[in-house]
Amino acid sequence: MPQFVGSINRYPGRASLSWYGGLIALGFLLLYFMPACAADPDRPISPLDALFTSTSASCVTGLVVRSTVADFSTIGQAVILLLIQLGGVGIMTVTTFIVVQFDKRGSLRQRKAIADTLGGDGQGDMRRILTSVLTMTAVCEAVGFLILTGYNLANYHRFMELGVWQSRLEAIWHALFHSVSAFCNAGFALHDASLTPFADSWIVNGTISLLIVIGGLGFPVVLDLWRARKRHKQDRWSGLQLHSKIMLIGTGVLLLVGFFSFLLLERDGVLGGAPIGERIVKAAMHSASCRTAGFNSVEMRDLSSATLFVTILLMMIGAGPCSTGGGFKVTTAAIIGLRAWATFQGYTRVNLFRRTLSPTSIERAVATAMLFLVLAGMAVTTLLVIEQATFGLRSEQGLFLDVLFEVISALGTVGLSTGITTQLSDASRLVVVLLMLLGRLGPITTFVALSHSQRSEPVEFPTDEPLVG
Repeated sequence: MPQFVGSINRYPGRASLSWYGGLIALGFLLLYFMPACAADPDRPISPLDALFTSTSASCVTGLVVRSTVADFSTIGQAVILLLIQLGGVGIMTVTTFIVVQFDKRGSLRQRKAIADTLGGDGQGDMRRILTSVLTMTAVCEAVGFLILTGYNLANYHRFMELGVWQSRLEAIWHALFHSVSAFCNAGFALHDASLTPFADSWIVNGTISLLIVIGGLGFPVVLDLWRARKRHKQDRWSGLQLHSKIMLIGTGVLLLVGFFSFLLLERDGVLGGAPIGERIVKAAMHSASCRTAGFNSVEMRDLSSATLFVTILLMMIGAGPCSTGGGFKVTTAAIIGLRAWATFQGYTRVNLFRRTLSPTSIERAVATAMLFLVLAGMAVTTLLVIEQATFGLRSEQGLFLDVLFEVISALGTVGLSTGITTQLSDASRLVVVLLMLLGRLGPITTFVALSHSQRSEPVEFPTDEPLVG
C-alpha cells in the first residue's frame, strides 16, 4: 500500500482510482450503516445492495437493484444524489477546488490530475478552470431544476392522481433530483418506470435531453464554446479546438442516427399507434439518453432485437472525454473511423480541419476501443457462465442479448436494462460493480493506475510488416 500511495505523484490515474474507491466506500457506509436511509425498517439495505447502489451512483451509471423511490427514504435519496453529483463532476474536481482555495497554483500532481479530468495541459489557472466548471454545472442544473419545477407544479394534480408524488414538496424534490441526475448522465429517477409517466411531455423530455447532451459533450467543449461567444460570427467555428469540432459533429451524427433508427425500427413496435408528436418526443429522448444517461420513456424489454442492438452500439460509443458520461467516447470512434477512411484512400496521415492527428492519439484510440471490447467480451462470457442455468432463454432476444445489453450498459455507465439487473446472482452483481467502476475511470486509466511502472524498450529491432487483412 505505501508503494501504491507513494507512486500517485508519478501516476495521477491512481489518484482517480483511489478517490472513486473512497467515494464508493463512503456511499456504502452511509447507505448500509444509516438505518434512516431505508424507507422501510423491515426491509433494510443489504451490504451488497448498498455497495451496488453506491457504485452505480458514484460512477453515474443508473443500474439499480433496489427501487430508488420505494426502498430508499428521502435521506437515502439525498445520499444517492450527493454521490451522483460528486461522481458526475468528478470527486477530484471538487476536492482539488477546495485545496486550491488555499494554494492558487496547486501541486504538480493536482494539476496533472485536473488536466486528465477536465482536459487541457494543466498549465493554466487551476482556480479559474475549476471555478468555471463548477459554475457551469450549477447553472445548468439550476436552469433544469427551475424548468422541471414549473412543469411539475403546473401539472401537480394530474401526476398526484397517477401516484408519481404525494405533495408539492415532493414534486419539487423530483425536479431537483432529475435535473442533477440528467446533467451528470446518471439515469437515476424517482419513479420505477423512469420517465414513462412523462413520455408525452416535450418540456420534461426536452429539458432532460438537453442536460444529458450538455453534460455528455464534456467540460472542455462547453468551456470552448463559451469562450467562442466573444469572437466574430465568422470566426466562432474556426476558432474552436479540434477536439470540440470532432465532438460537436460526432454528437450530432450519433443523435440523428439514434433518432431516425428508433423511428424506423419501432414504427410498428412501441411507437405503433402513437401520435406523430409523441413518436418524435420518444425517439429524441431515447437517442439522447441511450448513449450514456440511462433514462427511458419506453420499456426496454418491449423494444425489438434490432433496436436493442443499435442501442448497444450507441452505448458503447457513449459521450465525450472529460464529461459526465461513459463509453469508449465519441472522439475515439471518430478517430478510428477517420484513420480507416484515410487508409482506404491510401493516405498515411489523417488530416482534419487543417490539422494532422498525431500517431499517439490514433494509437490511444485503437487501444481504448480494443480494451473496451475485450473487457466486454470477458464480462459477457463470465455472466453467461454464471447465469445460464438460472435464466435459460427468457425472452425472444435470449439470454445472450440481455446479458450483452447489461454488460455494455454497465461498462458504458449508461444504466439502461432489459430488466435482468434485479434478477442477477450475487456473483454477477459483483462483476457489474467492477464494470461500472472500470467504465467510469476508463479502461486505459485503470490499467495504467494498476501498472507497476512505466517501461521503455531499450532495444530496437529491424522493422517488419506482417500481412494484415
